[in-house]
Amino acid sequence: MQLVHGGDVEGYRERYGCDGLDFSANVSPLGLPEGVKQAAAQALKDAQRYPDPLCRQLRGALAAKEGLLPDEIFCGSGAADLIWRLALALGPAKAVVPSPTFAEYEAALTAMHWQIERVAARREEAFAIPVERMLAAIRPGVKLVFLCQPNNPTGVVCPKEGALQLLSACRQVGAKLVVDECFVEFLDNPSEVSLAGLSASQPSLVRLCAFTKTYAMAGLRLGWLCCADPALIEALYRSGQPWAVSNVAQAAGIAALQEKEYLASVRNLVMRERPRMCRAFQKMGIKAVGSANFLFFTAPVKNFCQQMEQQGILVRNCENYPGLAAGDCRVAVRTPQENDRLLAACARILEGSR
Repeated sequence: MQLVHGGDVEGYRERYGCDGLDFSANVSPLGLPEGVKQAAAQALKDAQRYPDPLCRQLRGALAAKEGLLPDEIFCGSGAADLIWRLALALGPAKAVVPSPTFAEYEAALTAMHWQIERVAARREEAFAIPVERMLAAIRPGVKLVFLCQPNNPTGVVCPKEGALQLLSACRQVGAKLVVDECFVEFLDNPSEVSLAGLSASQPSLVRLCAFTKTYAMAGLRLGWLCCADPALIEALYRSGQPWAVSNVAQAAGIAALQEKEYLASVRNLVMRERPRMCRAFQKMGIKAVGSANFLFFTAPVKNFCQQMEQQGILVRNCENYPGLAAGDCRVAVRTPQENDRLLAACARILEGSR
């Protein structure tokens, strides 16, 4: 089976018999916070019990963090689980999706027989989110509109003014604007982009968040959304199995919310390394762009991802995204030492192509 996401470390191990350095998944390079490890290990003592299907303690902790009511929060097995539940709970109907963007939106919508209208972000416009064209597409009958902030894989941020315009248009036609903020904590100024402050007052807004990237919890599978529409929250509970979040994941999530020093450390690391990597790529003649913990660029040589793999490094090949092409790539921002390995491997490939 052909996988459509990054992070296929098992596939690399099968091909090469060893582990590679994974730049294809945009996860915190600092690994699991120590407090999360301890909480997860402690939770294993109760693994014989069913997890709380309502995630009451976790939702309470999230509500306190966000200034929301617990009933305005729903937890799932990662953001992907939440996306699929939304597609099942609200459809099939019509949806508006910018392109390119996170592949799981269309995957879930297609599986649930939605009618999808792609709105293209243009290469000649640096893949800016096409707000005006999306507004024109939000007509009566549309039930879901997706916006990834910042966009994955291009790293582009939609200005808050544009996001608010989309929200207003959704409200007028009875649609939900799903704003995926799984990477928003990696931005230099998250509050200038996030719609967190509107979650309690805008039933047309659905905010998607996850512990996956920020706290390196990809293997634990934990995400959450907030929405001030009680009918939608109730429908989400009916749109999947009742025990979607394990005891271990719930305990890990509660512990992660206390990891303020860890969060500051990973944010500072990304803010230092991202511009340094951009400058290094620029010296090689590559224009790398991004505003979070990953960079997007077009490789100047053929089979770049395969050549990087042969150097022991996994890079996300983005040519399977609608609107992208061969050579379009995404790499995570990792530790200085790991980033140096990536840049050195890239330099060797470019030198070998001359």
